[in-house]
Amino acid sequence: MSEPPPFSPTIALLTVARVWDAALADELKALGLTSRKYGLLGHIRGTPGISFSELARRSRITVQSVHTAVAGFVQNGLVDDDTAHAGSASALRVTAEGEALLARAAEVVDDIDARFADQHPGLVDALRAHVAEVFAARP
Repeated sequence: MSEPPPFSPTIALLTVARVWDAALADELKALGLTSRKYGLLGHIRGTPGISFSELARRSRITVQSVHTAVAGFVQNGLVDDDTAHAGSASALRVTAEGEALLARAAEVVDDIDARFADQHPGLVDALRAHVAEVFAARP
């Protein structure tokens, strides 16, 4: 039998992330959301008036994809787009219906976080310490 490959923290973290990303995706799907749409909606709520370009940068997707997603949000009553015309500054804001959906999604995330913490308490502690370290190092 061959030797197992050497331990790679990168591969291990990616493997754990994929498992939990799939769990989150399954539960968000019941709400009509994907992880990407959940993130976009959260960015719109957190930064009213955010530009399509900035949404794309934050989400690491194309501006065209952002326009498509936002059009879907508007059609579903989750976001108001008071943009006067193409090329003008955006005036996106989450509607009351969008806020309610984000609240339900937050409950899903809380549940997933609790399960993750139960199964991986040491990893949660390490991740919390790492995030604190990253923020402390910011200028």
